[in-house]
Amino acid sequence: MGISIYKVRKWVKMLTGNSISHVNQGIGKVYSVGKVEGYYNDLTEKVTKREELGDRVPISSVDTGETLYFSIEIFQYGLGAYDMYLLTKESRYLQKVKAAAEWGILNQREDGSWVTFSYENPDHPYSSMAQGEGISLLIRSYLALGDERYLTAVKKALEFMLKPLEEGGTTKYAGDDVYFYECTEDPLILNGWIFSLWGVMDYSKLFPEAGVSDLLNRTLKSLEKRLPDFDLGYWSKYEDGKRICSPFYHKLHVAQLNAMYELTGREIYKEYAVKWDGYQKRRINVIKAFIVKATQKIFE
Repeated sequence: MGISIYKVRKWVKMLTGNSISHVNQGIGKVYSVGKVEGYYNDLTEKVTKREELGDRVPISSVDTGETLYFSIEIFQYGLGAYDMYLLTKESRYLQKVKAAAEWGILNQREDGSWVTFSYENPDHPYSSMAQGEGISLLIRSYLALGDERYLTAVKKALEFMLKPLEEGGTTKYAGDDVYFYECTEDPLILNGWIFSLWGVMDYSKLFPEAGVSDLLNRTLKSLEKRLPDFDLGYWSKYEDGKRICSPFYHKLHVAQLNAMYELTGREIYKEYAVKWDGYQKRRINVIKAFIVKATQKIFE
């Protein structure tokens, strides 16, 4: 069943609101629809609720109790620091942005990838979410610091991200549909898909190339077509397999969809944001979702 004391501790921290990986992540505070400014999801508590790191980047713990550098956590920390810099104009936050960006530069492979899930799936270590959030962070770092190395890394990151799954990349192409896979060996994960496409959206804002804009529109249409597949009628699904969302990820879905509505103006995102927000306001739904999620966790 794969239960360990470290997993139990992680679940307790998440449910009690003490997990740095599961802080409040509402809609972004300072983003722009038309250009790259703040991030679309509010990641500021990734910075403000963490112990002061100075110019270091965060170290994450995995289910075995081991510690490692986890690209997604570092990129989200940098994006949260960038928003804090925009909100406060304090240079210390810009130093944190730079620390995260420099980690990204130093740890990016020559092919543009970041090894993300090697600790749990060494044969499939890459992630569209890591690629997309790395792109989002490095673009903002370039805009704030003017370092051309960041743009070079952005282009390499996008190139790897868009490689087909069958060729070792993180994108699935199926006719006109385009899917971004947070975990390339797992079912399609909704929140990771959205975080991924935000990286492509940021790239498209900075470099309005026809090919990238077309691909962005294709994955948006695919997302809109597939949203019903993530609706259980009382809660949202984490992925298009069997796993239901925890309360944290359900709330995250609502925030992401509200941001998607503002970014695109497409009504389907507002429709599902309102529906899923309504689900979490009904106690019977919350209880049912908790029981289902707990059962799935036990038997994972």
